[in-house]
Amino acid sequence: MSSRTLLRCVCCCIVLAASVASAADNTVRRLLYVATPGVRDYLEYGGHGVAVFDMGAGHKFVKRIPTGGLDQDGKPMNVKGICASATTKRLYVSTLKTLQAIDLQTEKSLWEKAYDKGCDRMAISPDGKFIYLPSLESDHWVVVDGATGDVIARIEPKSGAHNTICGLDGKHAYLAGLKSPILTVCDTCTHTIEKTVGPFAAGIRPFTVNGRQTLCFVCVNELLGFEIGDLVTCQKLHRVQVPGVSMGPVKRHGCPSHGIGLTPDEKEIWVCDAFNQQMHVFDAIAMPPKYVTGIKLRDEPGWITFSLDGKMAYPSTGDLIDVVSHKIIGVLADEKGGMLQSEKMVEIQWDGANPVRTGDQFGLGRVTGP
Repeated sequence: MSSRTLLRCVCCCIVLAASVASAADNTVRRLLYVATPGVRDYLEYGGHGVAVFDMGAGHKFVKRIPTGGLDQDGKPMNVKGICASATTKRLYVSTLKTLQAIDLQTEKSLWEKAYDKGCDRMAISPDGKFIYLPSLESDHWVVVDGATGDVIARIEPKSGAHNTICGLDGKHAYLAGLKSPILTVCDTCTHTIEKTVGPFAAGIRPFTVNGRQTLCFVCVNELLGFEIGDLVTCQKLHRVQVPGVSMGPVKRHGCPSHGIGLTPDEKEIWVCDAFNQQMHVFDAIAMPPKYVTGIKLRDEPGWITFSLDGKMAYPSTGDLIDVVSHKIIGVLADEKGGMLQSEKMVEIQWDGANPVRTGDQFGLGRVTGP
């Protein structure tokens, strides 16, 4: 075979491989799973169940998956959290009292269990084996077996258990209580407290961490903005206030900023402003972060997360925001065309009939390299 013929064969192989990779990419379907009632127990914001939207088709409504979470009178309870595992092919939804596991492929409920002192916003380990489930603003978290729902460990920071994050590498879980200015860091191998971070200025509300798990960004009571903690030295680093806007009464959560997230590339950090009905964007490359702009929303935001590719921002108001332009390009609407709002949503990517990747209800940074 001549060198020219060999070169042509190599080039053809490269083109073919690229075509196959491109075709494989095109087979991945990106769906947004939105749990309702996801703003308190307000059924007018999207009804009851998990509404599914096609992210690649303009967020068109696809279907609704029935869920449990009913109180003694048969009324749907507040959804408190949502998470999923592509490995175990399961979706989990927590309410005030119960945690429910749903088979992603059959969409059938596998189990629903009640836990001591109720439930709040949980997090799942990357392998899907463990769920760190906070009690409802009480003293403890339980570690739940993702397969059975059985409690296998109990962690008791006595902080008013509320929000939970598992790091991308699965080595640590971060436990924030709204009654404490201290962030608790748990070793996921032993399910025990390894260290604490802070104190911050007040009780911790929503928070997020970067991909390398060196920094945390926390909302705290009485602050329109956020604070930053060093997860290595365990000290608070900065306090960042939103400039040029005033604080006032809010309809829910009782704090000015309830919701914060990093874009996956960690270039920006977005924080909620309920009173002014805005998302505020900061340049996260600078330290402390520098203010960029505000985005007016259709209602008070109480949460923010992002698509895995970093192109879309999802505040709890149901507005669909293009991350690059900071412009609203649409809204989520249910099967009846009604306004859908929720603070509990997660992206799940599918290759044919198999889930292959999941996002997170928190806006986690996803830069894990040096």
